[in-house]
Order: sequence, then C-alpha cells, then structure tokens
Amino acid sequence: MNDILIQNTTLFFKEKFGNEPQKVVLSPGRINIIGEHIDYNDGYVLPAAIDKIICFAFEKNNSKKSRIFAIDLNDEFEVDLTKEIQLSNVVWTNYILGVIKQLQDNGFSFEGFNCVFSSNIPVGSGLSSSAALECGMLFGIAALFNLTINKVDIALLGQKAEHWVGINCGIMDQFSSVHGLENKVIKLDCKTLEFEYHDANFSDYVLVLFDSNVKHSLFTSEYNTRREECGTGLSIIKNYFPEVKSFRDCTEDQLLSIQDKMDATVFKRVHYVIKEISRVAQACNALDKGNIELLGQLLFETHDGLSKEYEVSCPELDMLVAIAKEDDSIIGSRLMGGGFGGCTINLIKKGEENEVKNKFSSLYLDIFGIELKFYDVKIANGTSLYNL
Repeated sequence: MNDILIQNTTLFFKEKFGNEPQKVVLSPGRINIIGEHIDYNDGYVLPAAIDKIICFAFEKNNSKKSRIFAIDLNDEFEVDLTKEIQLSNVVWTNYILGVIKQLQDNGFSFEGFNCVFSSNIPVGSGLSSSAALECGMLFGIAALFNLTINKVDIALLGQKAEHWVGINCGIMDQFSSVHGLENKVIKLDCKTLEFEYHDANFSDYVLVLFDSNVKHSLFTSEYNTRREECGTGLSIIKNYFPEVKSFRDCTEDQLLSIQDKMDATVFKRVHYVIKEISRVAQACNALDKGNIELLGQLLFETHDGLSKEYEVSCPELDMLVAIAKEDDSIIGSRLMGGGFGGCTINLIKKGEENEVKNKFSSLYLDIFGIELKFYDVKIANGTSLYNL
C-alpha cells in the first residue's frame, strides 16, 4: 500500500513540476499502546509509529517562494519566504506555515522549494496525521537544505508549529512519529523526554483499530476539567505526603489511606492516573517477556478505568470493548486517545481478524446505525528519507 502511495506521489510531482524530486520523505502516524491521559499527569506513555504514512516529494526551486500541493485535497498554496508568516483561513496550510515559521524563528536558513504530499493516514481517527505532516515537512526541508536538526528538536519544532496553529498538544505525537522503530514501542517520559525502546513482537496477534465514527463534542471542556481535578487531587496528596512530588511518586496504598480527605470524583480521577502509571510499567515488563496475553489484560483494565473512573468514554466505545471482552479471538481492547469517540485499539489472534470485523460491523450497525471502520496497523519506522 505504501509502495503505491510513494509511486503516485513521485509521479504526480514529476507531472506537476517537470522534474524528478530531489528528496522523498515518509512520515508515519502513531498509536499509543497504553498510558492514556497521563502525559499531562507526569506519567509515561507507550506509543509507536505505524505503517500509515504521509509521503512527501521535494525539490529546491532556486527562488524565495515555496509551492506546496496537497494531492488528496487537490489544493495548493504558495508562501513568500521573505514576508512574515501569518495564519491563513485555509486550515491545512497552517500546519506547514507553522513549520516554516518555527524554522525561521529558530535561525535556520533555507530558500524556496516545491513540494507535493499524499497520505494514507485516516484523518480524524486519532492517528496523528497533523504530527506526521509537521515532522515530515521539517525532515524534508532539513534534508533538502542540509540543516542539522536532531530528532528531538524536529519533534519539539513540530509541537511548537501545532501550538502556533492553536492546538495545545503534548509532545507524544511528534516524538513517536520521529523516533519510531519497526516492532518497537517507545516508553516516553513526557516531562524529561527520556525514552527507551521495548520489543513489540506480536507474532501471533494483529493490531486492529475499530473506528467508532463518532466524536462527541465534550472533549475540550471535559479535558480541561480533568486536568483541574487531577491538580486538586495531587495538592491534597502532597499535604499528607510531602515527599510526593508527582503522581509517579504516589502509591495506591497512600491514596487509599486518604480517600476520605478528597471529593469522590477527584478520588476517581486520581486513582485512575496512579493505576495507569503502574500499568505502563507492567506493560513494558509483559512486552519484554513476550507475554502478549498479559498486555491484552492491561488494555481491558485501562479501558475500565477510562470509562468508570476517568469518565472519558461513551456508549459506542464501551459497547465495542464489552463485546471484545466476550470474544475469545480478542485478548485486549480499549479506547485510544482523548475519548468521547474515535477508535478502540484491539489485539486479535492472527487469522481471526476477518471474522471479528464481520461480527462487530454487523452488531455495531444494528445497535447504533453507524458504519464501523477498521484499520490494520503494524508498528513501523519513524520519519525517514526514502531512497529513490
């Protein structure tokens, strides 16, 4: 599938600009295996780059202007690099303008270029197509003009570009898009950016995302509320246990000993966070030992916490996970991402995925009248140059 995407993108470039591209860059989306809603709670996340990508083709054009064409949108724009970069009314262009602005603001020198890009990352599915766009564009400009930018800085510049667009994202998406390795997950400390790889050998299983095709509008307001509730909970914990600096220092026993000192809702939020931080460590241990069944069990536990304690699920996602729990072909399932819609991530016994898809498709349509989408994903390499 990626081979066809690369072929079509490079062919389009040649037809558009009359030349073979000088650089071709592949930039992936990402999944998060476990560690949900704890990036802003000083926990660890366990993301991985996937084999759904954006393919970019670049050339220098020996001018002060850059022309960028989005094949999938059949749309293009031109940016004058001598003028101040400002937000545009055309949303997709802002991510690229943000990248150019970050490079200029950080003192990198480059000139005009032509670029076309095309993607097979499903947009709006929580697979971080925006991070793939930012990191791929950064990587391509750096390669084209011999700019020395390390991987961590590409991720940070991509994050700043997204903040400039107006989306206050964490670092996980850009970091995993750049640092991904085939069949490895990344245990990332979002606070210090320290990270380590763990083997993700799912040999007898496949990863399939079930896209609920719903997105409830609660996300932004509820997200902010969760952050406040966690902050309140952490303050109370610190009052009783001054040695605790963040949730990662707090044990479940400590929390349970002061349960009556905090509001019931705040307790639920904090209990989920402390348990989820522990689950990330257990998941790494399970992967190191090749115990994929245990990893699957941890996914179910995470969903339970996200649904009942953190309360960021919805009926559609809960139904998908409840049925998965009863299905012998599925060893783990949970909502992935912010919640209130989007995808569930599922570990399915290899060879049984088509039967599972047919069953879930039919049930979901019967219950909600909505078509379920499926994305088969493999853990793959991060943003890289493609050898022409």
